Amino acid sequence: MNLHETMIEMGDRAVAASRQLVTLSSRRKNLILEAMAESLEANRDRIKAANARDMSAAREAGLSDAMLDRLLLTDKRIDEMISGVSALIGLKDPVGQRISRWIRPNGIVIQKIRVPIGVIGIIFESRPNVTVDAAALCFKTSNAVILRGGSEAFECNKALVDILQAGGTRKGLPPHSIQLVPTTDREAVRELAQLSGRVDVVIPRGGEQLIRTVTEMAHIPVIKHYKGVCYAYVDEAANQDMALTVLENAKCSRPGVCNAIEKVLVHEAIATEFLPKLANLMAARQVELRGDDATRQIIPDMKPATDADWGEEYLDLILTVGVVPSLEAAIEHINRHGSHHSDVILSEDEKAQTKFLEEVDTACVYANASTRFTDGGEFGMGAEIGISTDKLHARGPMGLEELTTYKYIIHGTGQIRT
Repeated sequence: MNLHETMIEMGDRAVAASRQLVTLSSRRKNLILEAMAESLEANRDRIKAANARDMSAAREAGLSDAMLDRLLLTDKRIDEMISGVSALIGLKDPVGQRISRWIRPNGIVIQKIRVPIGVIGIIFESRPNVTVDAAALCFKTSNAVILRGGSEAFECNKALVDILQAGGTRKGLPPHSIQLVPTTDREAVRELAQLSGRVDVVIPRGGEQLIRTVTEMAHIPVIKHYKGVCYAYVDEAANQDMALTVLENAKCSRPGVCNAIEKVLVHEAIATEFLPKLANLMAARQVELRGDDATRQIIPDMKPATDADWGEEYLDLILTVGVVPSLEAAIEHINRHGSHHSDVILSEDEKAQTKFLEEVDTACVYANASTRFTDGGEFGMGAEIGISTDKLHARGPMGLEELTTYKYIIHGTGQIRT
């Protein structure tokens, strides 16, 4: 059987599994999740052995220390995977939830009900914990899932999928509910993204290049998160001490994640006073600053910012800083150069806050709080499948509800349309 035939067969099996998954009660799904968590615990040594094989191959291939760290599964990280699966048991099942109900003048009753999407394809890189997170989230929402992980984690991903499926089967998990593409051939990404009629949506998780590649080749809907170019605007009415605290957290707590700020705009009325404070703070945290002309007139030793800097995601201890003449100019700049991920205004002026919150076109917009809160867990949604910068069908952190769609259920007593 060639790759194309293999992928079609996987798609057909996933569709069949999705038809069975929709019949499972919330109680049954929670029992299956409990069995999955127990199976992970019971097979801890098998997981670590598979991960060790991946780590050895990755070192021989010359992967960077950062990539090796993303790939490594310690006991603590395995504990976190198990806890993540267990935590889903306590979250409300959105499937079957009634969104709304109304009665038409002719007496028909219409309900809008949450239902699973069906079959979800997830293409991701490096971290094997994504295998468990994605599988468990999709299962909780009665979706079948086809996973295509990075080649560097292939052995570990195989073991994890086998362990989850075997554990769940003991409590009634339908066959082929969780499948892993059984090859590291890159052509499998194209095949998965083009399984129209079998896969309902593809979610790529990884770098911008991966996401653009999947989007360009896909024949089915793609939920995207290209990059996190997050902006902070320091208004003339900012509490400057609070602003510095928020900026330090938003930039320095974890600079390599998508919800860290990459750019700061400062109102010209406070620039002379505020920018030296910001420069001193960031220097102490070893952050490289890049500034526009107005900023560099105040902080001359700052590296000049290029046009490309305003739209670049650094994922590092680098921050681009600019001076703007007004709130309106800040909003226009953010809407033009940002990535519509997470942006924040730091201001004590409620009218300025309201204008910023209403007019900045971004998935998560903040007033006086760190953008690092853009996370499913921090939002109280539980685990997440990722953060979408799309507007359809999901935006921002994607929790359980975002892995469902809806349908209309209509009850009548013989009404006909005239």
